[in-house]
Amino acid sequence: MRIPKPRELTQLPYAHGLEPFTGPLERAGAYERLHFDGSAFEDAEAGRSLFSEVAFSSAVFQRGSFRRSRFDDVWLHAVRMVGTDLADTTWLDGELTAGVLAGAEAHGAELRRVVFRQCKLDSVNFRAATLREVAFVDCLLRDVDFGGAILTDVHFPGSTLDGARFEKARLTKVDLREATALGIAAGLGDLGGATVSTPQLFDLAPALAAHIGLTVEDG
Repeated sequence: MRIPKPRELTQLPYAHGLEPFTGPLERAGAYERLHFDGSAFEDAEAGRSLFSEVAFSSAVFQRGSFRRSRFDDVWLHAVRMVGTDLADTTWLDGELTAGVLAGAEAHGAELRRVVFRQCKLDSVNFRAATLREVAFVDCLLRDVDFGGAILTDVHFPGSTLDGARFEKARLTKVDLREATALGIAAGLGDLGGATVSTPQLFDLAPALAAHIGLTVEDG
């Protein structure tokens, strides 16, 4: 995939039409051409909502639920989501920069043409999610769970994987060669469909040997 260049707020094609968001979030709401600037939400219930051509700047979400919401052409900068429910959400054409997702539940989510850039993902649950044309650029992925997920054309340039899990994941055109570290906690046997570099393969060799029960002895 061709990873798009980062954009400033003013570079968004819909930037001129953005209006400041002032009200509370509601379930099954429709939010279009809005700018969430410095907004803070705690335990917001916004499931089954639509966010279209929306920008988030320095917004904070503590817990709360966006379950089964849809995010179309959204831009998020310096956004924090802690313990937020993003299960079964749909993301199309999203850009998340310098953000933090901690303890977020994104199982069953569908992401297409989404870029995470300089983000920290800590204990994010992507189990059974579908990721297509997704890039993690210069990110830290700590204890991120891709178990049972479908990853197609997913890239990790400049990113660090620490304790990532891939049990029963299905990978196609997943490129790990530019990742700065491959800390795989589980699912080494399910990395078929991924591409790694020769040095990465040597780094993974002891864990792969242990996974298949191969004993390596010299002398």
